[in-house]
Amino acid sequence: MQVGGKYVARMEARDGSFGFDFEAIYEKIDPGKNFVYSMADRSVMVEFIPVNNQTEVTIVFDPESENPVEMQRTGWQMILNNFKTYTENN
Repeated sequence: MQVGGKYVARMEARDGSFGFDFEAIYEKIDPGKNFVYSMADRSVMVEFIPVNNQTEVTIVFDPESENPVEMQRTGWQMILNNFKTYTENN
């Protein structure tokens, strides 16, 4: 991960009923603290906050105009929940 670097992924529903390609450019990186990336006309900041012996991950995003904000918020939360499960089990 480096400023100006590209992140490319495919997001897919477990049942395969929905999916989309995801591409972003890293704009700012402060290792261990936060990073910012942009996608077309919006940006996302991911922040890592130490809390006791754990890390809280906060995502602040500019919503897109195609889907309701609450749907987007729910989607981001699902991604974070899956990430939490993955990190706790690996």
